[in-house]
Amino acid sequence: SQPGHLIDIMATSVDVAGATYPEEYKGNAIIPMQGRSLAPAFDDRPIERPEGLFWEHEGNRAVRKGDWKLVSRYPGKWELYNLREDRTEMDDLAAKRPEIAKELEEMYNDWAGRSFVQPWGELMAERNRKNKQG
Repeated sequence: SQPGHLIDIMATSVDVAGATYPEEYKGNAIIPMQGRSLAPAFDDRPIERPEGLFWEHEGNRAVRKGDWKLVSRYPGKWELYNLREDRTEMDDLAAKRPEIAKELEEMYNDWAGRSFVQPWGELMAERNRKNKQG
């Protein structure tokens, strides 16, 4: 009943093993772990995720916080869903609840910036330029 994501696997493994995630390797800083341990859910305890859950893959992007999910299928616009009331994501509420959509979009943009997410259109344009050069 609690959402989890691929990014949580490392955090869960580190937690269950009682290990410490490294801050550097051979003098090079390591990007901090992004996920949350799923271990509390094994004991019916809540997974603490106050910052939300974020993902991006080939331009498709989303953020989930509580019952709300903001999602965009590349190259489309943002869509907003209340997963408690609409688990199958059929009723886009972005126009009806713009304040929630804006808040979640800002959260996504902050996460994307600190996670080095490059907008898909820019990435593809850069690849095309490099392929033409050579």
